[in-house]
Amino acid sequence: MKMNKINILSLLVAAVMSLASCGSVKDIAYFQNKAVDNPEMIDKHAGIVIQPKDMLSIVVSNRNPELVAMFNLPVVSYQAGSEIVETGYQQRLLGYVVDNDGFIDFPVLGPIQVAGLTRWELSELIRGKLVSGGYLSDAVVTVEFMNFKVSVLGEVNSPGTYSIEGDKVTILQAISLARDLTIFGLRENVTVIRERDGERIFYEVNLCDVSMFKSPAYYLQQNDVVYVQPSDIKARQSTTDDKSLRMTSILVSSGSLVVSIATLITSIVLSGR
Repeated sequence: MKMNKINILSLLVAAVMSLASCGSVKDIAYFQNKAVDNPEMIDKHAGIVIQPKDMLSIVVSNRNPELVAMFNLPVVSYQAGSEIVETGYQQRLLGYVVDNDGFIDFPVLGPIQVAGLTRWELSELIRGKLVSGGYLSDAVVTVEFMNFKVSVLGEVNSPGTYSIEGDKVTILQAISLARDLTIFGLRENVTVIRERDGERIFYEVNLCDVSMFKSPAYYLQQNDVVYVQPSDIKARQSTTDDKSLRMTSILVSSGSLVVSIATLITSIVLSGR
């Protein structure tokens, strides 16, 4: 009879562990409803649009470097964050900061409204002005973002702000930069916070569902914030740890108070003798 009870208990423990394991996989695995060997069309990335406060690198080039010199900002040398004009130091190209009204002040051409354009559209706009103004007939204009950054916060292994090269980064790539979610990260509801045109928008992305690829937050934009919420288990653990810490602090304080009172009473008794 005793052996039967042990066997039953072992089966119950195994069943509970199996259910817990299934639950953990269900909560952790990405792309759970993916269609294997079934190609899907990939949405074309239209590119991010330029916004006020963006910093842009704009380089004009053609076969004659002397002709384009007046249209390019100077290259400066720098060391330890301070700009200096000397040789032997690292070099950096100065950029254009988009003002609050969405304009940049371009050499020779003057103010140009750039907000709302992609970098390719701005490149074509400037090239058209150079050609139509009779300045250059074969200009090549290259536009790049210089301050494209995204922040990843919450239950990830390396939270922080990451600089992005180019203008294309997905939420999966941003999470990869942060070394993936922790085991306590809530994968079904990752929040993307986006500020654009004076508005703040919150998106929810489910990493466990392939519908995430259709989300407007799948491709991130400059200054997006990705926040990974903690699971209920982590939240309860944090609350328990906090209560335990407070209780320990109270007990230590109480113990110190008792010792102090006992010491004071002992001193009074001994001095009375």
